[in-house]
Amino acid sequence: MTTLVVGASGATGRLLVEQLLERGKHVKVIVRSKESLLGALTNHDHLSIIQASVLDLSNDEMIRCVSRCDAIASCLGHNLSFKGMFWPPRRLVTDATRRLCNAVKMNEPVAPVKFLLMNTTGNRNRDLDEEVSTGEKFVTGLLRLLLPAHADNEDAAEYLRTEIGQTDGSIEWTVVRPDSLIDEAETTEFSVHSSPIRSAIFDAGKTSRINVGCFMADLIGDETVWKQWIGKMPVIYNR
Repeated sequence: MTTLVVGASGATGRLLVEQLLERGKHVKVIVRSKESLLGALTNHDHLSIIQASVLDLSNDEMIRCVSRCDAIASCLGHNLSFKGMFWPPRRLVTDATRRLCNAVKMNEPVAPVKFLLMNTTGNRNRDLDEEVSTGEKFVTGLLRLLLPAHADNEDAAEYLRTEIGQTDGSIEWTVVRPDSLIDEAETTEFSVHSSPIRSAIFDAGKTSRINVGCFMADLIGDETVWKQWIGKMPVIYNR
């Protein structure tokens, strides 16, 4: 099994790559700079590195990148800086998701390819009647208007939910929604839920990045876990 990871140089993406390699999986990554990966990873026998900006790849290059991949994981996100939040590419996550999915379809895979999108608890699953207070709706609406990065996360998930849908023959997907991300050195116990069990705005929980990487690796490598969350938007919290 080969997994393509985009956003592999990010704080969570690197941990997902480590988890997959530790489990003996073959991993392909798209990074702007090889130096952005941890030094020990760059020489791993099961790691293939494509040095490029994901949105700068031509359609043919993108098709070659996803070729023979059983899974694609997007850990893309916007840097928490003024430039990262407001300067182009404002639709990094959505545009990358769409282009990667289109490339999968062009390859006409024999079996559906898994697509995992790292997202946020601030984004509701509109397939479910998730309870959201009036205050949270108001704040989320402001975030959508004022922060292009938040709207980008929502749009990427909506693309999978509405345009790929539940019956696509080429792609099966899940959207992983961690709460407030923190750094931890090792994995700890975590819980996974269909919907948030606390307010993402007024009572946010914590999710360690390494636990997100662990859960995403479980989704990729464990068919029982994957079947539980196909076409859903699981929420993950540290216990």
